[in-house]
Parts: sequence; C-alpha cells; structure tokens
Amino acid sequence: MNSKLYVGNLSFNTTEAALRDAFGHFGTVTDVYVASDRDTGRPRGFAFVTFGTEEESKLATEKLNGSDLDGRQITVNEARPKEARTFDSPNRRAGAFRARY
Repeated sequence: MNSKLYVGNLSFNTTEAALRDAFGHFGTVTDVYVASDRDTGRPRGFAFVTFGTEEESKLATEKLNGSDLDGRQITVNEARPKEARTFDSPNRRAGAFRARY
C-alpha cells in the first residue's frame, strides 16, 4: 500500500482544511489535493490525501472509509496511479472522423 489515498463522495463544501483535520487524527498529513473543475473552479467531489507513512494511510483508510464528513458518507481507498491516456482504438479505422462530413 502506498501513502496516498483517494477520498471520494465529498460534499462540494468540503475544504482542504476540513480534510487535513479529519485525516490528521491518524498521522502526519503531508499533502491534500481537492480536485476542481478547470473551467468553473467548482470542486469535483473527490480529493487525494498523502500521509508520511504507509501505516498511517492504512489506519486512516480502515477508520474513515464509510464515515460521515460534512454530511456525506465518504469513500477512502488507496490511490491508484494515473493511467496513460491513449486516443487510438483498435476498432477505429483511419479517417473515420473525416467520413462524417
């Protein structure tokens, strides 16, 4: 397990400070990132919380997954690495977009 956690189903009113406070009871929080929409700046309902050690992140996952934060039952999981985005598909034929015009 790594020390970075995914936190989902957040209220749009949940702040970085609220996350630091909630997760800080289980260890040293080194980073908090609340995802927001690029265009509107509104929160997207999920965040990433990073701890100093894997043991702290495991304890926080066990204790906070399914708990209530700002009126919402949050989901806490180990963060997975971001997958590489590819725009080629084995089912797409060359020039398929041009054929529509």
